[in-house]
Amino acid sequence: MNGIALTVAFFLLANLVIALLAAARGPTAADRMLVALLFGSTGTGILVLLAQAMQQSALVDVALVLALLAAIGGIAFARRAWQENRAEHRDD
Repeated sequence: MNGIALTVAFFLLANLVIALLAAARGPTAADRMLVALLFGSTGTGILVLLAQAMQQSALVDVALVLALLAAIGGIAFARRAWQENRAEHRDD
């Protein structure tokens, strides 16, 4: 089981590297935010798999904090984009 967990964790890490390259090319703030959310969710998965493979429950706590931060970041971005959109429509 540990070998499978480490293999899947490595695969997810490779996906994060590709996402980092996409974030560098992302033309809009929304693209970059989506990559940040991907980092949060995929990073959470990697940490949970590593916690299982290495028998370290502290990594699950770190994964939960990372998931919470990603969710808060997504909400903050959505609120900011919503407010900017409303301000643009008022000016018209």
